[in-house]
Amino acid sequence: MGAENYTIVLFDGVCNFCNSSVNYIIERDLNDRFKFAPLQSEAAAPLIAKHGIDREETDSLILIENETAYVYSTASLRIAKKLGGINSLAYGFVIVPKFIRDFFYKLFAKYRYKLFGKKEVCMVPTPEVREKFLV
Repeated sequence: MGAENYTIVLFDGVCNFCNSSVNYIIERDLNDRFKFAPLQSEAAAPLIAKHGIDREETDSLILIENETAYVYSTASLRIAKKLGGINSLAYGFVIVPKFIRDFFYKLFAKYRYKLFGKKEVCMVPTPEVREKFLV
């Protein structure tokens, strides 16, 4: 099955918060719907280019679903919805106007390294979850 059949999560591979978020998704992705790639990886580059995403502007999380790229709060909310269960309740925040949601998302993203730290290199997936990553 090709990557086009999955929901793809591109994330900041050196961000501790982003890595924790990816681990959270992996633990709850019981139906293997998600594939992952660090934004800094070779696997992410063609997807970023294909969707015309400016890496200077978008540097934390990108969701690619059904050939559409979502960024900022919309990406996070769609992930929560797709995880199902209690996580899907977060999707209710979609009623908040996007410009307000994205303001707070970008504010958090701006300070994520100060709050949670940063790695020198991208995370290396364990052998158990390697198949969930694009190469």
